[in-house]
Amino acid sequence: MSDAALWTALADPHRRAIVALLLERPRPVGEIVQACGLSQPSTSKHLKVLREAGLVRVRQDAQRRVYALDPAPIAELDAWLAPYRRLWNRSLDALGHRLDETASDDPEEPAPKD
Repeated sequence: MSDAALWTALADPHRRAIVALLLERPRPVGEIVQACGLSQPSTSKHLKVLREAGLVRVRQDAQRRVYALDPAPIAELDAWLAPYRRLWNRSLDALGHRLDETASDDPEEPAPKD
C-alpha cells in the first residue's frame, strides 16, 4: 500500500462513507449498495479502490463477498496525523486561554454570578 493510494482512496466522499459503514461491522456488497444508495457497479468500483489501497479486505461467504476494514492502514494514518493533532490541540488551547483573558478584561461584560 502506498501513501498516495491511501490518500486517493479516502479523498472520495463515497469511499469515506463505505469506510464509515465498515467501521461498524463487516458487510456484504448488497448491504453496502443499499446503505450508500449507489449502483452495484459503482459500489464495486469504490470497493476495488479501497481494496487496492489496503483499507478493506474481502472474503467469500458462499455466494456473497463480505468486506471488512483492515485496521493497519488506519493505524498508519493515525500515527501520521499525531503531530498535527498535537499542533491543533496547542493552537486551540492557546485560543481558549486568549478568549478567557479577553472575556475577563472586558469591562462591559457582566461579572460571573456565584
